[in-house]
Amino acid sequence: MKPLLWLVLAIAISVNVSTSFAFEGATQIAVSVGTGVVTIASAVALWMLHTRRS
Repeated sequence: MKPLLWLVLAIAISVNVSTSFAFEGATQIAVSVGTGVVTIASAVALWMLHTRRS
């Protein structure tokens, strides 16, 4: 599960960064918001799955 979340996080971040070069206007905003939500969700899921070592 964690490797998949890391992959989704990496892809979402790279797509979010590249939207400023590939799109403009409302399309850029929509894609950026969508990938931003995916980025936050996968980061939160990874944080919740994190196990602390004693």
